[in-house]
Amino acid sequence: MVRASFERYTLRFREVAITSRASMRVKNTYLLRLEADELPGRKTLGEVALFEGLSLEDTPAFESILAETCRRISECRTLAEAMDRLPEVSSIRFGFESAILRSGLLPPSDSQRRWLSGESGIEINGLVWMGDKQTMRRRIREKLDAGFRCVKLKIGGIRFEDEIELLAEIRSEYSPDDIELRLDANGGFTPENAMERLERLAAFTIHSIEQPIKPGQWEEMRRLCRLSPIPVALDEELIGFRSDDEKQRMLESISPQYIILKPSLCGGFREADRWIELAVAAGAAWWGTSALESDIGLEALGLWTAGHDPSMPQGLGTGNLYTNNFPSPLRLEGSRLWYKNS
Repeated sequence: MVRASFERYTLRFREVAITSRASMRVKNTYLLRLEADELPGRKTLGEVALFEGLSLEDTPAFESILAETCRRISECRTLAEAMDRLPEVSSIRFGFESAILRSGLLPPSDSQRRWLSGESGIEINGLVWMGDKQTMRRRIREKLDAGFRCVKLKIGGIRFEDEIELLAEIRSEYSPDDIELRLDANGGFTPENAMERLERLAAFTIHSIEQPIKPGQWEEMRRLCRLSPIPVALDEELIGFRSDDEKQRMLESISPQYIILKPSLCGGFREADRWIELAVAAGAAWWGTSALESDIGLEALGLWTAGHDPSMPQGLGTGNLYTNNFPSPLRLEGSRLWYKNS
């Protein structure tokens, strides 16, 4: 038999987290506890990583849906049967799948085994959150001093001219061979100003820019992907798709250079795997990234990412954003995320 329950947990940021959408001091999440006859003597935790204001299922009814899901799961004889009873709710699927990944029930691939044994680490980008100009300058310096050679800046939260100045400062000291720069606009540009801004940003040899305009504007996004001097990566654009036909139609309509996979937002790990297949077939590359999960979700994300043996820096968090995160085997050394269970 399978038994499932959940509890709400509030994560507290060390510093205010700012994007072009909102400023956050706390993030609510949910812990999913699973027990099953297939896991004798063990309980496993997953994270139902609802992202308030961004997850499609962020509605007043969410906790009722989660409670009903746990009730239905607890009627199942096997975990496979429970999987078939999950609703088409991205964060809930992520929670269930992250619990299974963390349980040790599934045999690891060779690349996952190397990560779990501490033989290999996952190269990640250094994320620089928005802030005022001086704060962003300090955060950039911290990432560079820590050894990151791929740095991602969230832009759109301060004056564009100040962001241009910060990028100019980086490039005056570090060449593109020294530092790879990624940008994330979180939909902060408009169709009217996006191209002019992309052309100015291109002077700093930018690897890619995530979601320059808000999702759902396929024709405008296709135009940007075709004309932009900076490769475009889709992020929020991937939220809310249910069928492979819908995914394929979007990818073929927009023709992005990259897609950014946040499993807790794009359908869970199984759907993220399907996104990869469809993107590669459409000629787009990809990388995975976290979406403010706790270390419980991050551990599962690391294991999933390691299974794909990625060749480019990933967008995984390190858990250091929060003052009240959970004990974890995740360790950041330089620019690599390691699993060290000792």
